[in-house]
Amino acid sequence: MKILLIEDDKLLSEGIKSSLMQRGHQVECFYDGEQGLLAMEALPADIIILDLNLPKLDGFDVLSQARAKGVTTAVLIITARDAISQRIKGLDSGADDYLVKPFIMDELEARVRALYRRANGRSSNEVIHRQIRIDTQARQVFLAQEAVVLGRREYDLLLLLLDNKAKVLTRGQIEEKLYEDEPLSNALEVHVHNLRKKLGKDLINTVRGVGYIVAA
Repeated sequence: MKILLIEDDKLLSEGIKSSLMQRGHQVECFYDGEQGLLAMEALPADIIILDLNLPKLDGFDVLSQARAKGVTTAVLIITARDAISQRIKGLDSGADDYLVKPFIMDELEARVRALYRRANGRSSNEVIHRQIRIDTQARQVFLAQEAVVLGRREYDLLLLLLDNKAKVLTRGQIEEKLYEDEPLSNALEVHVHNLRKKLGKDLINTVRGVGYIVAA
């Protein structure tokens, strides 16, 4: 998934980014409230991780302004402010979850996964489609109970299509989600071809001139 991280402590920010990227996520970092607000408005993301103690614009103001401007992406607040009143204020400002520093990365990533499941209408770590089962926590894919090895981009594409089952995703929508940090060329077609080869040629349907769909 794609994550925006708005945290002014660059050492902590790099540590979080490194850990989340090792777990297969894409992470973009911003270091003050003004940058963060612009990123929340302009950049596509699945989850936003937001610190409260930010220069230029406080995290509460960033969140309330973003919500007022129509940003609906799930937001996880991370902060050293552990008073109950601060937690309530954060949630009332539009946050979806609140994690107090210091925290361990396993808990942060678990909360990120939970927010993503909630945003995509899932209640568990499993995604099931026909004979395909995905364990999103372990990033493992099974076909008829047999493990299937997928590359990182193949996995991300499969999960994106299954989370939007019965919807046509345009090439632009998919590339915006998955390929922003690498040359496009024919990468999408290659990954679709590989998924069909590994999981069944009828898994992904091409809508000519538009994009791709996984039928319900």
